[in-house]
Amino acid sequence: MIYARILVFMIGNLIFSLGISITINMQHLGIHPWDVLSVALFEKIGLSIGSWNIIIGILLITVSLILDRTYVKFGTIANAILIGMFVDFYLWLDFLPQATHTWTDVGVILSGIVIMGIGGGIYNGAGIGSGPRDGFMLSIADKTGVSIGKVRIITETSVLLLGLLIGGPVFIFTFVFTFIQSPIFQFVYLKVADNLKKYEVKMNEQKSRAM
Repeated sequence: MIYARILVFMIGNLIFSLGISITINMQHLGIHPWDVLSVALFEKIGLSIGSWNIIIGILLITVSLILDRTYVKFGTIANAILIGMFVDFYLWLDFLPQATHTWTDVGVILSGIVIMGIGGGIYNGAGIGSGPRDGFMLSIADKTGVSIGKVRIITETSVLLLGLLIGGPVFIFTFVFTFIQSPIFQFVYLKVADNLKKYEVKMNEQKSRAM
């Protein structure tokens, strides 16, 4: 059963990374706060955008391990590494739409946000560990007693300000990102998690009958 979940997890990471890469190519319209930071560090220091994604993810996992190990699973660590690798791979392939600075860029970035929502829902729905950012925010919420929603707002606002100070790409879509992505994420997450449970029940029933 775990192999099905790992396969779904991998597919989700591939799709999510594709969405990130699409939005990065349209960064003049604004990108997700965490990606603003990665792009800013890439432009100021070097390395690659994916490398900074991995470095930030590992730092967040380290903090989560100190605060509450509950939220760090195999999938959390794998996600931190895979997303960075896949984003660099997609950007290296250079096959995604490039910014034209016309109205068509809006359609492209919207498609990227939708793809991110779908991919995020898929890999989280696999149930083998959330991403390092989610684990970090959940562990902070548990330790402080502050609601997850407030922690998310405070964390992403702080990350956004840091990225902005460094010189990251912040614009309109940076602020509407969550409103578009979150409902899609939730819908896909619930569907994937439910279908995987049904699949496992079906497989267990077939094994029982075979015995």
